[in-house]
Amino acid sequence: MSDEPQAERILVVTAHPDDVDFGAAGSVATWTDQGIDVSYCICTDGDAGGADTGVPRHEMPKLRREEQTKAAAVVGVSDLHWLGFPDGMLESTLELRKAIARVIRIVRPDRVVCQSPERLLSRIYASHPDHLAAGDATISAVYPDSRNAWSFPELLDQGHAPHTVPELWLMAREQPNVFVDTTTAIDRKVEALLCHRSQMPDPDRMPELIKGWARAMAERAGFGPDRYAEGFERVETG
Repeated sequence: MSDEPQAERILVVTAHPDDVDFGAAGSVATWTDQGIDVSYCICTDGDAGGADTGVPRHEMPKLRREEQTKAAAVVGVSDLHWLGFPDGMLESTLELRKAIARVIRIVRPDRVVCQSPERLLSRIYASHPDHLAAGDATISAVYPDSRNAWSFPELLDQGHAPHTVPELWLMAREQPNVFVDTTTAIDRKVEALLCHRSQMPDPDRMPELIKGWARAMAERAGFGPDRYAEGFERVETG
């Protein structure tokens, strides 16, 4: 058996394709540049979303999986786990918690990144009901489901041993307490977002919109001028 330390592992859980790219793609690119293994868990195929591009609705799930896979590759991610729950109807059920706990036990991450379970009226687009449900279910999957052998014992029967996640990072929080300098990754974040063509009626406005948000977060973090950043609320769970 090798004595070499394992690379750090991070699992990002979101409701829809493109959520991770809006909320954390700059951080993901920064982490993979550092040799960290990042995996995605996406709860729905995003088939209820999409700009009016003329794509038939029955083709949307396949298209959105393809778009997210391309976007993930841009920021160095190739391990994607699709849960296949209905888009627009996601609820924080035991079934969803078990599905996320299963992925946690497979990936065995040192950190889980997820969406906020709390609705913020100041950031209503980040507070889509599916986002809230995915965030709530993920927090429950982190504690207690993934670490408790007696939560969903059928996972043990499938060979998925319990795993304790040491920390949880939440996206779209009013009071972030940890920041990632994404200056070297901002162009890849934009490139990843532009992979989601089916969701963008006006892609030309996206680069400056995303960079404007990231500049504001860098200022909030105190990183100085001409920097970009993403912010999260870090919670110790180990």
